[in-house]
Amino acid sequence: MNAQTLRLSAFRAAWKTDLPASIVVFLVALPLSMGIAIASGVPMAHAASAGLITAIIGGVVTGALSGCTLQVSGPAAGLAVMVALFVQEHGFQTLGVIVLLAGLVQLAAGLLRLGQVFRAVSPSLIQGMLAGIGILIFASQFHVMVDDMPPGTGKEFGGIINLWTLPQAVWKGISETVHRPAALIGLLTIVTMFLWNRLTPQKLKLLPAPLLGVAVGTSCAAILQADLKYVPVPDNLLEALRWPGGSDLRALSYRAIWLAGLSLAFVASAESLLTATAVDSMQRHAPRTRYDRELAAQGVGNILCGLAGVLPMTGVIVRSSANVLAGARTRLSTILHGVWMLVFITLLPGVLSLIPVASLAAVLVYTGVKLMNPKAMRTLWRTDRAEAGIYAATLGTVVVVDLLTGIAVGIALALARLLCSFSHLEVAVEEEKGSVRTTIRLKGAATFIRLPKLAAALERVRPDAHVHVNFHELTYIDHACLDLLINWEQQHKAAGGELVIDWDRLRAVFQQHAWGERRIEAA
Repeated sequence: MNAQTLRLSAFRAAWKTDLPASIVVFLVALPLSMGIAIASGVPMAHAASAGLITAIIGGVVTGALSGCTLQVSGPAAGLAVMVALFVQEHGFQTLGVIVLLAGLVQLAAGLLRLGQVFRAVSPSLIQGMLAGIGILIFASQFHVMVDDMPPGTGKEFGGIINLWTLPQAVWKGISETVHRPAALIGLLTIVTMFLWNRLTPQKLKLLPAPLLGVAVGTSCAAILQADLKYVPVPDNLLEALRWPGGSDLRALSYRAIWLAGLSLAFVASAESLLTATAVDSMQRHAPRTRYDRELAAQGVGNILCGLAGVLPMTGVIVRSSANVLAGARTRLSTILHGVWMLVFITLLPGVLSLIPVASLAAVLVYTGVKLMNPKAMRTLWRTDRAEAGIYAATLGTVVVVDLLTGIAVGIALALARLLCSFSHLEVAVEEEKGSVRTTIRLKGAATFIRLPKLAAALERVRPDAHVHVNFHELTYIDHACLDLLINWEQQHKAAGGELVIDWDRLRAVFQQHAWGERRIEAA
């Protein structure tokens, strides 16, 4: 069998698995893309087109270039709060410039092979950020779910205001006739998703809960002819594309716009690459992620989204996991889901105008609760209290202040913890009574910062002592401290003592540091 025949056979096999998988991903992405656009503060008249066009670019363009074969990119709930902040501060017209900048940064980082650097983010920071975003999305979209405006929109401490006024939203949904129909449709959507996820057999779960919830909510609204807010849809969604003009490009002269672009690039890259890692852990048949290529592909996608004036994209775990579970084998499923999205909005845009805003908001309320993920906090608390503290501080700052400040606090705490761990060293000198044997136990990281402490402990040792150095609790030792031990060994032997070092254990500490291994072998 020649190579061409093998490729044709593989292509046919891919169609058999990837075609149905692409339909599943399309059904998952359709309601989420519109709902995330609404949660991102996009003006209602542009929300449907902004979300769906980003999903199309994420599927067709980023899917074709992606370094993670089965990852699906599009508008993400994890970026919704950040985008809403940019829209409030700089206006929707400027969002395209910010997204364009973020895409250029991602593309440059990918070409410079910095993919692994963007992955070097503390998991507790990411989990805390996502949990904080979940709380903010839940608080704002709960108000939208009852056809009301979130009272904290555009205000300082807006997230706290939205949380504090949740009882008022509940009361409006119960008592006021203007808000009651929307509240009932939203509640019906949430109950449908919850029951579908909890009670449905695994084989039927290929039908995504968000789509089913929106379908049930839309059907009930149509049957009851309820007085609700519906998704406004232009006659031609592609006419909503807005290319940056001269006035938009002049925004590049403002430092705040560059800061926004860099911040968006950092968050979107971290989320995409962490999602890619999660996708790798879920499947065994597709190639492992090429992180630099994935980062560059995300950059190209966001450049196009910025030029089109729509939402930014990132790798999305909900769509990616649906893709894997639906049996996708190649990138064809991701590309096709974008094609189906394009076909749908071209041929059937009127269907979107039948969807109640309350039903899409309910999908985001449900998504926000899932993003909170209290299990992550419990796991961190049991395994590492310091990481749990970073998680809590990031979450709290995101909710109380804003997302960018929360990320900055999380990064600062993670760096402080790293500095602390690399500067913490315990040195215990234990002398056995009636014997010349002395044991020195090292715990932590022996770096040049703690060299004076190690030197002081060695100076306290008797000249004739038979010294054993215990490295079992040592996590790291640098060149300066290693030199100190080797030089002190020579001086101690000259004074009539002896030093015994467990070189095998010390070599294990240096197993990832070639210069350390060479230094040990020379000793």
